[in-house]
Amino acid sequence: MQKLLLILLTMALLLPVHAQQVRLTPELLWNVGRIGLDDVSPDQRLAVYGVQHYDMQENKGARALYVLNLETGASRLLTPRNLSCADAAFTPDGRRIGFLAEGKLHEIPVDGSSIQKVYDGNINGFRYSPDGRHILFAMDVKLDKTAADQHPDLPKTSGRVIDGLFYRHWKSWHDYAYSNIFYASYTDGTLGSEPKNIMNEPFDSPLRPMGGMEQVAWSPNGKFIVYACRKLSGTREALSTNADLYLHELTSGQTVNMTEDLDGYDLDPVFSPDGNYLAWSSMERAGYEADRTRIMVMDLRTNERRELTRGWDYEGVHPQWSADSRSIFFSSSTDYTYQLYEWPLDAPKPRRITEGQHDIKQFAVAGKQIVGARTAMDAPAELYSINPADGQMRRLTNATDDPWASVAKGRVERRSVRTRDGKDMNVWVVLPPDFDPKKSYPSILYCQGGPQSALSQGFSYRWNVQLMAAEGYVVIAPCRRGMPGSGQAWCDAIIGDWSGMPMQDLLSAADALAKEPWIDKKRMAAAGASFGGFSVYWLAGHHEKRFRAFISHCGLFNLESWYGTTEELFFANNDLNGPYWRPDLKPAYTKGSPHQYVDKWDTPMLVIHNELDYRVPVSEGMQAFQAAQLRNIPSQFLYFPDEGHWVTKPQNSLLWQRTFFRFLTEHLNAP
Repeated sequence: MQKLLLILLTMALLLPVHAQQVRLTPELLWNVGRIGLDDVSPDQRLAVYGVQHYDMQENKGARALYVLNLETGASRLLTPRNLSCADAAFTPDGRRIGFLAEGKLHEIPVDGSSIQKVYDGNINGFRYSPDGRHILFAMDVKLDKTAADQHPDLPKTSGRVIDGLFYRHWKSWHDYAYSNIFYASYTDGTLGSEPKNIMNEPFDSPLRPMGGMEQVAWSPNGKFIVYACRKLSGTREALSTNADLYLHELTSGQTVNMTEDLDGYDLDPVFSPDGNYLAWSSMERAGYEADRTRIMVMDLRTNERRELTRGWDYEGVHPQWSADSRSIFFSSSTDYTYQLYEWPLDAPKPRRITEGQHDIKQFAVAGKQIVGARTAMDAPAELYSINPADGQMRRLTNATDDPWASVAKGRVERRSVRTRDGKDMNVWVVLPPDFDPKKSYPSILYCQGGPQSALSQGFSYRWNVQLMAAEGYVVIAPCRRGMPGSGQAWCDAIIGDWSGMPMQDLLSAADALAKEPWIDKKRMAAAGASFGGFSVYWLAGHHEKRFRAFISHCGLFNLESWYGTTEELFFANNDLNGPYWRPDLKPAYTKGSPHQYVDKWDTPMLVIHNELDYRVPVSEGMQAFQAAQLRNIPSQFLYFPDEGHWVTKPQNSLLWQRTFFRFLTEHLNAP
């Protein structure tokens, strides 16, 4: 008997991980490492990547760098775990890796022997020239005068004299400085000259606030720099997305606008390895930040330019050249997942490489393989080797296994729901980890923001559907009108119709899933951020008792006040077709605005908003909370004075999640 018990005990200890899994909590989610690919070595044998970990007590994170052997899959820690490193890149000879730490450029040998500081200036990013003779930097330079500069006898004045819009953007006020592109001579970790500014203009490159060094490129011969820039100022900049690519020749110092006749965003330039072509991503319409992203190609020998993706109805993002310069790899959201494609220069259409319920957005070509970061709603990012011939994948890293491997995951299903006007809409459904179809579960209608952002298989550390499922909720995530993934017409359909069919799409998904026997239709909530927050406010006045709780994060409440205070007016003008004072648009700003229906509010509301959110200013949340309170509706206001449109600080994020679920528990589980 003792021998039998010993065998049973041994078998129990050897059970697969899923038999010992734990429930996901906000605290556990914040222990998961966040991996990102930085670069591949020139000989394509190694990759450098970073893993970000957070210290909740210190309320900050640090990103350590690792070197990955692409042949063996072995990873090795390169930098100290308490040093936060970014923008890592191999030197052209492959012997060292440059990276930023505290805004300074450092280098470390690939063997990790010692770190040395290369440049002490405060830089935003850098790129080595392919020949190893130069290095470029993106650095801030103060080019505008403050009020104190203009009035030397008032050195302590805090006033601003503003004569144009875009005086604040995303989460910061204009600081009188601009990110310009510099270059310097470089030899084996040493600068041979002071960095020279090739712009010296009051414009930003890369574009703020989201642009990175993917917007700047060296030509293979090291003689040219191409950079993206939107050379518009003040009110003109607030009204247009017209960013161009500029080609600068080092020898002559001359700069040429390569895309002067193209009106929308022109970004992410990449030279072919043979130097004969330049490819980049481009949007056609100025003012439409969610226009279909095209891939443009210019033959630098003839200056002939064409759209490679002409006739294709989907976006083509993050273009990269094959090693032989004969085709371009890119990522695209088709059927609501991001997959890899290859488009040969002489082919009429692309070839799909990958399949599956996952996203691949970040990747790098490494000879005969592609290294990519793969995510899913039930899997944080890990790096994979992808065979471009057949799409087969081999996992390369395990940075998230501790603790993610021990977490019980909820099943993610794809559903098709018929909309009010007879269209088929993709809906993601995430079930609790211990799902039992004989039970009845509360549910959350997840309202995606954007409004034209993809609802695919990304992994979020705040709006985490696995965390919602782990708390016992069925998550209903509709890919309503206005999202990429089903062609540009579906994405464009939201323009001028925010409160129309997109809202009906959300209700169609909620009604369809409420018919399932395992969903308690009396315990449904709706939650979302940004345009998703707008959706929540609008549903609160139109839901006809469908929901028992609403949560709106940084949502638009009053369209007139929002238009009068937001910063990127090109977005507002595109999606609402113009300003509220146009007589023909009065209905869109009145009948289409959630604040007009507060008299119909009858459901508990959690409002979350942040002081530094200049995209959707905090007054929107204040108005909504004030309306709920004056209507005697059970409501709470979660306010962060030090966050922008997103909540990024660890302890703030943890408070966000705890408040989110406490509110749902209180109002969905009450009798």
